[in-house]
Amino acid sequence: MATSYSTSFTRRSALSGPFGLLGLLTGCSSGLSGWNQADLIEPKVLSQRLSGNSDGKPALFHVGFPFLYRSKHIPGSLYAGPGNYPDGLEALKKAVSSLPKTQEIVIYCGCCPWANCPNMKPAFALLKQLGFTQAKALMIETNISKDWIQMGYPIENGTAAS
Repeated sequence: MATSYSTSFTRRSALSGPFGLLGLLTGCSSGLSGWNQADLIEPKVLSQRLSGNSDGKPALFHVGFPFLYRSKHIPGSLYAGPGNYPDGLEALKKAVSSLPKTQEIVIYCGCCPWANCPNMKPAFALLKQLGFTQAKALMIETNISKDWIQMGYPIENGTAAS
């Protein structure tokens, strides 16, 4: 595993079945396939990076449903639209259009368990298709409430304006 993952993430992944995260990344589990370690960032790691200096902060985009963003979202993130709809993907494309292709971008949803999320994979695939070399997906295993809010990571309310 990459060193940026915490011990709890490694243990949780290892305990989630015979293939754990490795199965998710290689397509050997029932989860989303096509992810590799460099594509993912854990909530704890992102939270730590967001509390640091502004030079190391990625561009953050919520690619889930608008009611989630309006309810609670990660501070500094912009709403880009649900990644499972053409309009949402078009909104994401527009939101990142002025960013350099080397800009680190983190997308997140948190609507449901990772394996069931309809938004992450299409949004991530679009970023890669657009040539973003530092795109990452926030690995929200269960949902934004359990894996971000209840962990005490920063959160704010807001409108779904992108």
